[in-house]
Amino acid sequence: MGTLTQQLDRPDPSTYIGKGKVDELKTMLAEKDATMVIFDDELSPAQGKNLEGEIGKRVIDRAELILDIFAVRARSAEARMQVELAQLEYSLPRLTRMWTHLEKFRGGIGVRGPGETQLETDRRLVGHRIKLLKERLAEVTKARQQQRASRSGSFRASLVGYTNAGKSSILRGISGASEVFVEDRLFATLDPLTREVDLGDHQSVLLTDTVGFIRKLPHHLVASFRATLEEVQEADLLLHVIDASHPTWEEQRLVVDEVLGELGVQHLPMRYVFNKVDRLTPEHREALESRINNLAPGSIFTSAASAEGLAPLRDLLRQALRERRPEVELLLPLTDGRLLAEAHRMGEVLSSDTDEDAGMLRLRGRFDAAALAKLERDGAERR
Repeated sequence: MGTLTQQLDRPDPSTYIGKGKVDELKTMLAEKDATMVIFDDELSPAQGKNLEGEIGKRVIDRAELILDIFAVRARSAEARMQVELAQLEYSLPRLTRMWTHLEKFRGGIGVRGPGETQLETDRRLVGHRIKLLKERLAEVTKARQQQRASRSGSFRASLVGYTNAGKSSILRGISGASEVFVEDRLFATLDPLTREVDLGDHQSVLLTDTVGFIRKLPHHLVASFRATLEEVQEADLLLHVIDASHPTWEEQRLVVDEVLGELGVQHLPMRYVFNKVDRLTPEHREALESRINNLAPGSIFTSAASAEGLAPLRDLLRQALRERRPEVELLLPLTDGRLLAEAHRMGEVLSSDTDEDAGMLRLRGRFDAAALAKLERDGAERR
């Protein structure tokens, strides 16, 4: 219904904005008959309480708004627990503000008023609930670690990026998994979702969709979703998905790079994936590709709107898989058809020829470390 901004060297410690702006805000609220004020930053508990007292309307900050959006989006039990934990940790220091309607019941010296008693009770209940949720999420984290351990031999790539960049659409399009939830809105994905992507020639990778990032992400959320973001830390390759059609994609790219740095994964191999190029005009796309190829060589341009639009990503994953699987030469007994079939199943066989005199099959191919170890245990000899 309206926007109010102010240039300040630093926020006012009591009301965030200056006293004059508070009066201006009160006038604007009365004129527009608005019922709520949302601040595009995080307010301290005291600032929130003082502002509500001054203007007489509901005041929420950026963190609370994002937490409310997350609460609506959460679908799995894990996501609901993570959001509830973040909400409780956010509300704990603000309980006093929530109980201001009981201030009139405060007694004199040495007398406990019911408001203070109720506040202490609520703090204890919230603290107990936070402890319980952290214990449950620790169990979920342990289960996820076991899942990741079982996939340790596979090549894993993680889709990361700003919220609504098209990560879920890419996962659904390239894996063919129709159950992947896709919607054009902020934070449609809160849970990591891993699907196997068949690249042909007996090659496959595990691709994981992750929660989207956002500018000034509340620290409560970063902490409670750390277990989810561990999927990123375990990846062999990060695919930073960027909405090429968004007018502020450059700012979004920097935000995501900053969050990845906070997570300590800047050392992992990463490639930029400029998505939604189908929304660009041919001239705009040509100019973008020319510029990006100079700034970040190796970036790719995709569109989840069609299978052909994801072909560059398939090629990128094949190349990454080849680099991880060195080319080796193996000798297999000619009579062991089972071992030959196993070699074809576990790797990419490039060529083979028969040495009749030695009774061996000479095979050249690409295999990861786990596949090589298994083949050698079963009787293959590495050259």
